[in-house]
Amino acid sequence: MIDAVPVRVWSVEPTGGSIYFNKRYQDHFRTVIADFDAVGEPSIEDLLQRLIHPEDAPDVQRTLRNCFETGGGTAMRFRWREQDGVYRWAECRVEPRRDDDGKVVQWYGVSLDIDEEVRALEALRERERELSQLVDMVPAQIRRLTPTGEPVFFNKRLIDFFGLDVGDMDQPGVSRLSVVIHTLVHPDDAPRLLQTVHRSLVSGDPFSIKYRMRRFDGAYRWVDGRAEPLRDQNGTITQWYVISVDIDDEMRAQEALRERERELSQLVDMVPSLLWRLDPDGTPTFFNQRLIDFLGLDIVDMDTPGVSRLAALIQAAVHPEDAAGLTEALHHSIATGERFSKQYRLRRVDGVYRWVRGSAEPLRDENGRIIQWYGLTHDIDDQLRIEEELRERERSLWQIVETLPAMIDCAAPDGEPVYRNPQLRDFLGYKLEELDGTGKTRLEGTLDAGVHPDDVASVKLDYAHSLRTGEPYARRHRLRRFDGEYRWVETRAAPMRNAEGVIVQWNVICLDIDGEVRAEEDLRQAREGLARASQVASLAELSASIAHEVNQPLAAVVANSHACQRWLMADPPNMERAQRTVERIIRDANSAAEVVSRIRALFKQSADRRVHTAISGVISEARNLMSDEAVRRRARIEVAVDGNLPLIAVDRIQIQQVLINLIRNGIEAMDAIAGDKVIEMRVHHVGNAIQTEISDRGQGVEFPEKMFEPFFTTKEHGMGMGLAICRSIVELHGGRLWAEKNNPRGATLIFTLPIETKAAS
Repeated sequence: MIDAVPVRVWSVEPTGGSIYFNKRYQDHFRTVIADFDAVGEPSIEDLLQRLIHPEDAPDVQRTLRNCFETGGGTAMRFRWREQDGVYRWAECRVEPRRDDDGKVVQWYGVSLDIDEEVRALEALRERERELSQLVDMVPAQIRRLTPTGEPVFFNKRLIDFFGLDVGDMDQPGVSRLSVVIHTLVHPDDAPRLLQTVHRSLVSGDPFSIKYRMRRFDGAYRWVDGRAEPLRDQNGTITQWYVISVDIDDEMRAQEALRERERELSQLVDMVPSLLWRLDPDGTPTFFNQRLIDFLGLDIVDMDTPGVSRLAALIQAAVHPEDAAGLTEALHHSIATGERFSKQYRLRRVDGVYRWVRGSAEPLRDENGRIIQWYGLTHDIDDQLRIEEELRERERSLWQIVETLPAMIDCAAPDGEPVYRNPQLRDFLGYKLEELDGTGKTRLEGTLDAGVHPDDVASVKLDYAHSLRTGEPYARRHRLRRFDGEYRWVETRAAPMRNAEGVIVQWNVICLDIDGEVRAEEDLRQAREGLARASQVASLAELSASIAHEVNQPLAAVVANSHACQRWLMADPPNMERAQRTVERIIRDANSAAEVVSRIRALFKQSADRRVHTAISGVISEARNLMSDEAVRRRARIEVAVDGNLPLIAVDRIQIQQVLINLIRNGIEAMDAIAGDKVIEMRVHHVGNAIQTEISDRGQGVEFPEKMFEPFFTTKEHGMGMGLAICRSIVELHGGRLWAEKNNPRGATLIFTLPIETKAAS
């Protein structure tokens, strides 16, 4: 009997020992577990592992274990694997059998296939979820009204739209319907909606109306409202169901479409092209305003007895040389349905023929039949003229490149030559194509064959650097001419880039500079000869300089010696005056010795003896030294020195020599003039230097800069070295010496000495 029942039955001892399965269970095991009979009596754990869905097995094991441990019955649902590998839902109930003492002596279990029941129940629950969500998730606003029109339900979308629920419509003494319409409907639409609703409530007829509802943010949006009554079996209305769909975007789109239609109607006439339409047979049916204005003709002007509109139009408006070709192209497109495109000349209203490009596309119905041809004609006369000008310009540029008196080469981004102008081909003596098939690249072949062996390695390095970095290339090297002679050339290369900055070509120009290089070599040799001559002249200048510098203190020694002789030969001898004269002789002799010492140090490039000195003291000494000569020449020396002048590092003797020389020149410059002879000396602070100005009232200077050149002099017995030496001394101190003309006469010699003196190089 147990084997015959339509369920699977099993039992097991409390200790987990012997297990019994009825025949239905065993048959199932044999179909699912291939080696069931071979393994002997299986364990519960083994069966669970083999037969129950992996996701359900752990729960089943825990439930059974708990059942066996506690002695309580249980019921489980799980998925059971069938022969075809498909899992089906089953329900297993487990109950214990106890003895009189309540002790479990056996466990019994029964398993029922409930797969269809589970799936049906799940489908029902899913449908209920879908239906419950449908009302809230359907993209529409739904409400339910009583037979008298009172709202009793808003779906979630309507609540979210209003920001209010149906209960918020309750107001004392006012129906909900009235509150909804007067509160949430646009004032312009409320009376019409209320009238429509009342009419349907009375008649029981459905209604449909478009109106504006106020959203929670205060914005009014168009909706399409529809209502249907729900009736019982007797035909009595029990509910009204109302749905409203937001059509605001649609309404606005329709308005935009109407506006677009208006714009398109204007566009056809305003677009800067000539638009036309043909019927399926090719008869013109429409010209836009621009085409009418261009031709000076309209459609009705094409109606000629015995002649088609198309033929009349071509005859009246198309250039005679283009008419036949245009007619053939149009007839071909009309016959085959292929797109039409043609260039031809069209006569403008002023009689001028202009090139145009005409094109047309067929409009087909759903069956593929052509119902219209829409055409566009674009004036390309200016474009064609520009293209011809560009082609002519390109030809001109090409001729320039071909005839330019320079060797030009164009190369690919990797440096491989792709073009050479005739000048470069003639210079090298071979064509670019002759480099192909030599086992070398064109660039390598060119460099190896043409560049001088002493230059080729460095040229290759420079080329490789430019190709790698994109930097321009420029260098001089020797290039072999077709006759074997190496000539100096200057090669320059620059990259040409596209809009993205990628190199698309290298442009190279090569100039023959052999004559220039040889001229530079001749010039270098001439300069070397000139330098040798300059050295000889410098030696003469040096001799004259030494003579000039030493002559001044020696002349003073001679003059003072004569004076001393006169004082000693006087009767009686004037010993006091003679003593002072001897002191001057000693002073001037020492001065001469110092001059020689300074000159020796100068030309031996030894360090000059500079100490920080007050310039006012040097000025005072120079003035005292020149005072006797000034008195003898009836001149006076006036000195103005600013106070608080900083100390400067100078060679006292050299600067004293400069001052004496400049003062003496000023005194001598006034020998030939009558009147007051004054040497004005002014010393003041200018920027980072101390500036000394020595002015006279002589004849002035004609060439302020030339007077500082060696051997230039305006004196009858002068050597022309004094001012040149003065400038050298000042510049060695880091200063400047120059001359300026005075107004109305005279000259001023100015020199500066930096406060931080640096020796000139």
